[in-house]
Amino acid sequence: MAKVKMSKKSTRIDMTAMCDVAFLLLSFFVMTSTAKVPEPLPVDTPASTVQTKLPDTDLATITVGDGKVFFGMTGQDLRAATLDKIAERYTLDFTEDEKKRFSLIDGFGVPVGELKLIIAKSGEERNKEGSQKGIPYDSIDNQLKEWVLAARYAASEIHTAELKVAIKGDAKEEYPTIKKVIDILQDQQVNKFYLVTGLRTDDF
Repeated sequence: MAKVKMSKKSTRIDMTAMCDVAFLLLSFFVMTSTAKVPEPLPVDTPASTVQTKLPDTDLATITVGDGKVFFGMTGQDLRAATLDKIAERYTLDFTEDEKKRFSLIDGFGVPVGELKLIIAKSGEERNKEGSQKGIPYDSIDNQLKEWVLAARYAASEIHTAELKVAIKGDAKEEYPTIKKVIDILQDQQVNKFYLVTGLRTDDF
């Protein structure tokens, strides 16, 4: 008896639809994700269950870690206006190019006298560990107070808005350093501020 030959059917699967879906998902994630900005002072923030989002505008962030204090602001116009006020306060002169370069810096941590040096460096050089020694914040030379005050005036003048302040402290930082920063804010009647924390994923 002759064997019956089964006709072979193609096993090819059309993947066009799947490729379209994968491309759309990839495009969505690329367009909605936020790139992490390199920080001159990386800190390990304490864990918390609170998920309050920080404001996108008129925000100053004070980063505290390893006994150092860094300062950053949102918005190029706010940074440029704040630099103008600091230049006036300390009788400094910045070129238009230096002002433009400073307006692109997210955060810094150097005394006022070293601003020109840090502005002239590239982003990679600025963010290199140990390249910035922090902003003075002691009672003798309290430059952090001047930066906060200048940023508050700048936000009020150019945006007619009150500057919001966030403190981003390392989880292992000693309390006296954080308290000094809080005291500087309270001396200027800034009694409401954000504390930046990481999201707690496990129960402790």
